[in-house]
Amino acid sequence: MVHFVGAGTGAPDLITVRGMRLLEKADIIIYAGSLVNPELLEYAKLDCKVYNSALMTLDEVIAVMENERDADIVRLHTGEPSIYGAVREQMDRLDELGIEYDSTPGVSACFGAAASLNMEYTLPGISQTLIITRLEGKTPVPTGESIESLASHQASMAIYLSAGMLEALAEKLIAGGYNEDTPVALVYKATWPEEKKLVCTLKTLAAEANKAGIAKTAVVLVGAAVAQSGYEKSRLYAADFETEFRRIK
Repeated sequence: MVHFVGAGTGAPDLITVRGMRLLEKADIIIYAGSLVNPELLEYAKLDCKVYNSALMTLDEVIAVMENERDADIVRLHTGEPSIYGAVREQMDRLDELGIEYDSTPGVSACFGAAASLNMEYTLPGISQTLIITRLEGKTPVPTGESIESLASHQASMAIYLSAGMLEALAEKLIAGGYNEDTPVALVYKATWPEEKKLVCTLKTLAAEANKAGIAKTAVVLVGAAVAQSGYEKSRLYAADFETEFRRIK
C-alpha cells in the first residue's frame, strides 16, 4: 500500500496526526528532500528504508513502489500534495500496476504563511476569494490562467514557485489591474525556524526581497486583504443577524 502524505508547511508538528502515524509505521519512506523538513523523518522507525525523491526520476520512484509492493510505503510530499504535488502521474502508474494507494492531506504553504502573519484572506467587503496560482516559468500555465487575467479579479492571491521572478511578477500583476501600491506579503519557508516574512507593496516587492535575500522557497500573497484593514465585520456574529442556532438579539 502506498500512502501519499502531505508533510505540511515545514514545522514537524504541523503534519496531521494521521500523517505522523503513517510515518511511524512505514517500512519505506520516499520523501521530497529538496522541500520536506528532514526532521519529519524522526517519526520513522529505525529499520525504515528512506529514499530522497529529489535525486530520483519518476521511473525510479515507481520502481521502488513496484519492487516493494508488499511493504507499507509513505510517499511524503511537501505541503498539500494536491497543489503542485505531481501526484496524479504517480497514481496513474500505480493504477497500471494494480498497486493500492490513498491520500492524507497536509497544510499548504499559503496557509502556513497566513498563520505566520495572523492574516485572513477572506475579509468581508475586501475579498471573498483566494486564488492559488504560479507565474509561468520553465513550464507553461494553461491558456486563460495568466497572472494578468487572474489579477483582474482583484481577489486575494497566493502565488507559488515565483520568488525568483518577482520583478516580472509585479509587472504582470499591475498590468492585470492591481495598482502599484497594492499590499504584498512575501513569506520564505513559512513555519520553519529560518522563516522570513516581509510586507510591502507591488512597487517595492522585488527590491525588498533582494534586500532580504529571498529568491526561492517563498510564497507571495497579494491583495487588499494583506493590509488586514478597511473590512466590514462579519454578519455571522452580528446581533441583528439570525442563524439556525441563534435568534436576533
